[in-house]
Amino acid sequence: EVQLVESGGGLVRPGGSLRLSCAASGFTFSSSGMSWVRQAPGKGLEWVSSIYSYTSNMNYADSVKGRFTISRDNNKNTVYLQMNNLKPEDTAVYYCAASGNFMATRNLRDYPYWGRGTQVTVSS
Repeated sequence: EVQLVESGGGLVRPGGSLRLSCAASGFTFSSSGMSWVRQAPGKGLEWVSSIYSYTSNMNYADSVKGRFTISRDNNKNTVYLQMNNLKPEDTAVYYCAASGNFMATRNLRDYPYWGRGTQVTVSS
């Protein structure tokens, strides 16, 4: 059974930092593209960042470029999202998603596996 478990969310002041983690099991993590996706209150899902499997190429949404960094540790079956200089508009539930293949696109339909999410709230 595929499982993706996010952690690391919380309440942080504007300008602060958080590091999200997503622990994966039930599939070959090293062969899978991974993405972080968020959903702000009252809004739809928004792709945030992706990292490919073998090449570890990374992509970011313009809204987080330069502030967020995605990374992965294939030995620990974990993908991370380091979030710096957080803004109130970053407030959302953050989900980890796995493609199950080497691709890591921006198309959310390419991700059959999803975690339950972790809440990030940026507020003073």
